This record gives sequence, C-alpha cells and structure tokens, in this order.
Amino acid sequence: MVYLSRIYTKTGDGGETGLGNGMRTAKDSPRVVAMGDVDELNALLGLAIVYGQFEIDLLRMIQNELFDLGADLCMPPGADDSKSLRMTTSQVDRLEREIDRLNERLQPLRSFVLPGGTIASAWLHSARTVCRRAERAVVTVVNSEAINANVLIYLNRLSDLFFVLARVANDDGQTDVLWVPGQSRT
Repeated sequence: MVYLSRIYTKTGDGGETGLGNGMRTAKDSPRVVAMGDVDELNALLGLAIVYGQFEIDLLRMIQNELFDLGADLCMPPGADDSKSLRMTTSQVDRLEREIDRLNERLQPLRSFVLPGGTIASAWLHSARTVCRRAERAVVTVVNSEAINANVLIYLNRLSDLFFVLARVANDDGQTDVLWVPGQSRT
C-alpha cells in the first residue's frame, strides 16, 4: 500500500534514487530511464483522455497497468519476488483482445499512416511513439539485467494498440492521413 505523508525526502539530491527493494541506483541508470519513459507515457495518456475523449475506460485501465509495470520495473528480481507486483501474460492477452476487437472495424492499410487526423488520433500517435521509446529503454535494461519478460511484451503490444486506437479515432480509419511516397519531389 502507498502512504505518502511528505512529497520531498531529499534522498535523491545526490543523483540517486531508491528501487523497490531498497537498493540505491543512479537516476540515469537504464532501469530508472525506462521507469521514467513509462511515467511519461502515463502522463501523455492523461492528455489523450482529456483532449481526445475517446475510449476513456480502456485508457484509464492502461494508465493503472502502467503503474503496475513501473512497480515491476522498480523491483529487481530477487528473494521476495513472490511479494512483488509483476506484469502477467493475462494483461498481454487482454491487450491482444482489445487490438483484435478494435481492428475488426478497420480496412486493411495500403499505405503508412501519418500521425494526425483527429485530436484523439494525434494524442494516441504521440502515445505510440513514447511507448516505443519506453520499449527501447526496457530492451537496454534487458541487455544488462534480469527483468520480467512480460514488461517488454506488454509495451510491444501496447504500442500496437495505440496505433489501432489512433486509426479508430480517425473515423475508423476513414480520415487517416496517408503517406504518399515522393509526393513533394520535383
């Protein structure tokens, strides 16, 4: 359970922060960078909800799961792993079901989609790109430390979900802005 009576602790003033297991690490360590990218993604989803007013319940659930994912990243694998909050395959499976449900409404693509269209779509495309950055940051962690494999898989599926959601937000893909290769060549 979370209980915060004070917001500042001064323990990070020297450039270190605490992980869930009590260990101290540099604020620019790969694990903390990945946690920061996930936090940024969550904040961006807040904007997508406020400005897009689209699939609010789904996006709020994802925001909550991103906190779960951050908790997973914050707790390196160890002795008390059974008490740690870990991402699960059922969370990944649910994302896949959401992708399939939403994608049924869309026509297959015949070109790449440029970010934009509706406000909701633009925010969701932004979320997709930040999600991909978070995924790359997690890959950096994986290259040097052990993490729960479902963290990486979840982020991979989540960026796909944001792409599909962005298309649905564009009138089920009807108002997608499509890439025209070489359009501006003379």
